[in-house]
Amino acid sequence: MRRKRVDLSSKYRIMVVDDEEGIIDSLSVILNRSGYGCAGFTDPVEALGILREEHYDLLILDYLMNPIHGDKVVESIREFDKDIYILLLTGHKDIAPPLETIKALDIQGYCEKSDKFEQLLLLIESGIKSVAQMRTIKSFKDGLGRIIDSVPRIYHLNDFNTALMNVLGEMNRIIGRENSFILAEINTENDSCGGNSSGQTEVKKTIFKGTGEFAAGEIPEEKDYRMLLDRELLAGIEEARIFGRPLKMAGGMLLPLKDRFSGFIGSIYTECDTNEETERLLEIFAEQVAAAVSNICLHDLVRRKNDEIERTYDQLKKSYIDTIEALRQAVGAKDVYTRGHSDRVSYYSARIGEAMGLNGDQVETLRISGIFHDIGKISISDNILLKPSALEEEEFEEMRKHPLRSAQILAASSLFREVVPVVRSHHERIDGKGYPDNLKGDGIPLMARILAVSDAFDAMTSDRSYRPKMSLEESVKQLKGNKGTQFDGEVVETFIKLLDKYEEMEAEIRDSFGADNGKDA
Repeated sequence: MRRKRVDLSSKYRIMVVDDEEGIIDSLSVILNRSGYGCAGFTDPVEALGILREEHYDLLILDYLMNPIHGDKVVESIREFDKDIYILLLTGHKDIAPPLETIKALDIQGYCEKSDKFEQLLLLIESGIKSVAQMRTIKSFKDGLGRIIDSVPRIYHLNDFNTALMNVLGEMNRIIGRENSFILAEINTENDSCGGNSSGQTEVKKTIFKGTGEFAAGEIPEEKDYRMLLDRELLAGIEEARIFGRPLKMAGGMLLPLKDRFSGFIGSIYTECDTNEETERLLEIFAEQVAAAVSNICLHDLVRRKNDEIERTYDQLKKSYIDTIEALRQAVGAKDVYTRGHSDRVSYYSARIGEAMGLNGDQVETLRISGIFHDIGKISISDNILLKPSALEEEEFEEMRKHPLRSAQILAASSLFREVVPVVRSHHERIDGKGYPDNLKGDGIPLMARILAVSDAFDAMTSDRSYRPKMSLEESVKQLKGNKGTQFDGEVVETFIKLLDKYEEMEAEIRDSFGADNGKDA
């Protein structure tokens, strides 16, 4: 037995397995004349071993052979190769395998042996066409799979340079080439990509990125990329811009990038074999690239607009806070006895909040609430606010309105949305006898209960027009004595523990708010 090999450099590879050397010799001559690479084997066991290691597109197999028949050979092949196209040869139609066996083993056809090979050649030509179609389908399917696989990477919101290099990398991976480039046009006039339907003057910046022979590092100006491209490519880019259709170039494809809203936003080129399958894959890929580039443009536009809004918001916030601060200072200027009170209440409240495990945003809300909790006093008459003696009932009722007025002033801006309920309720009591809403127990916001303790403590340890300040010991006694009635017990206990370091706290207050913020003001 012998094995016959010939040139297998052709596009399609055919194996002939027959124990008659004459059949192999005749078929090899005919198939090689037709341009097919052919290998012949008289030993089916050896042929099986070769098929396990090498790829063949079509197998011509004799049915009756030693040591095993053709149907058993096919049965073994189908265990590891479902795709090879198989034609079965029989010496006589009466000894051909049954139709059920042919179907079960996925044998594509069979033919009786003859001195003439016309019928067999027709079956081979038909088989090669089927193989070619399956190749195209598989290649297109694989290409689509690679495009789908690339989509998350090309849609990743990087900066333009990184994003465009990602696109080129994915395209080169899909096509299997390295020479490619992409041009993306960015409208710098209105911070978007592509055209502008409003009729405004456009100032476009072209970002050029290339790989392989088109790689040239950073291109500082739009005109410089033209030095990398020949006349045909430059003309093709203009044609793609005008007509918006793919162009076959010498050795490659140039595709326009089009956005359905903005129109032409750039071009992409790659070296490739310009066949129908590759062209369609590139068109599909270009559609994804255009959408990705447009998406990056829109994201960049949104980011810039958000930055503008944030800057404007910060300016408005600063202006509003400056206005409120001016009002707060005006309250302090009206009453020398309460100067620095809000700063100290702000400090105590924040310290209590931290000790109770509140998060950063809540502690910041406490800090701001302390600063502005008495802003409503700006509307109270000096005769009441500065009265050196105890207030009459009617005067006290007017004074009791200041939490509500503070809340109303702060509610004018959404900046203080979280602060408003804290300021409004800082004179509520646990027993429900506070004001302005007679809230009770846990119905009072926790941060308002914290602010109430801080406010009362600073009032007790500060001189007032109608009484001198209390000592630290007496103030602590007052806080303890009013737990569960006026004050929240847990807040009081937390604050008293902090007051073990009262001198350090006073030093921090002076460092933060100035020496004239002491209790001797």
